[in-house]
Amino acid sequence: QVQLVESGGGLVQAGGSLTLSCAVSGRTFGATAMGWFRQAPGKEREFVAHIDPNGNNAAYADFVKGRFTISRDNAKNTAYLQMNSLKPEDTAVYYCAQSQYSIGRPYQNEYRYWGQGTQVTVSS
Repeated sequence: QVQLVESGGGLVQAGGSLTLSCAVSGRTFGATAMGWFRQAPGKEREFVAHIDPNGNNAAYADFVKGRFTISRDNAKNTAYLQMNSLKPEDTAVYYCAQSQYSIGRPYQNEYRYWGQGTQVTVSS
């Protein structure tokens, strides 16, 4: 059974930074794409970023481009989301997810396993 455990969320002032981590159990981590999604209160969950298995290719939602960086360490079975220049509108529960595939895409139905989420709150 694959398990994903996020950490690193918290309360930060606007303009600040946070780094989220996602530790993944199981032996398939290095072969599959990873993604980060978020859900703000009263809104649907949305795509934030994804990264291919080798870490060389990543893609971002327009609203985080230039501010967020996704990365991974396959030796540690861990994915990361570095978030800089945070805005109050970035406040959400952030979820990491493991894709069924080796190519990252922004479609939630392609992600088989999900973490429990970690709260990020950005104060103005």
